[in-house]
Order: sequence, then C-alpha cells, then structure tokens
Amino acid sequence: MSNPTFDRIQATIDETPVVLFMKGTPVFPQCGFSARVVQILTHMGVPFSGVNVLEDMEIREGIKAFTNWPTIPQLYVKGEFVGGCDIVMEMFQSGELATLLAEKEVPHKAEA
Repeated sequence: MSNPTFDRIQATIDETPVVLFMKGTPVFPQCGFSARVVQILTHMGVPFSGVNVLEDMEIREGIKAFTNWPTIPQLYVKGEFVGGCDIVMEMFQSGELATLLAEKEVPHKAEA
C-alpha cells in the first residue's frame, strides 16, 4: 500500500542533492538544533534546500516515521539519511562530514 506522505518525502530526497528537514527555513530557523545544522552547512559552503516541517504537519510527523528517527532536523545527502543535529555536529568536528560530501561529489569548501 502506498503512503502519499512517504512518496512526497522520497520525491524531495530524490530531487534534491542535500536536503534538511527542519523547523523553520535556512534563512530563519525556528529551533536551535535546526539553526546549528544550517550554520554547519553554510560554513562548509554546501548548497542545500530546507523543508520547513512547521508548515506541513503530514511531513512533520511523516519524516519521523519515514526514517524511524524521532527528532528534527534530519539531513539527507544524495538520498542517504545522515542524521540529526548531534550526528551532523560530530561528523563536522571529526571531518567525516567533509569526507561524506566529497565521496558523494557534493560541492563544499575544504577546511583550512
């Protein structure tokens, strides 16, 4: 049986190389965790799209079930679920995020 909300989520993930399901927008994040991930991606020069889950309750609840991950934000890179704020932060600090972006051929600034 098809789930229309999952279909919408999958279409967004398929169409967008780097997508952040977040509270608010990249210009105006509405939670500290979403803001932190936006800061990291912006600092790294990663082109990404934000999906404001506050504007669509089906997406807000659906994304949690889609990944079986209870929190927002959620970052996807080239169709792969990366994680939430804590994981993205740890990956950024360890250099793993830059490695993943390079492997997936996502443009980003190399750290000095």
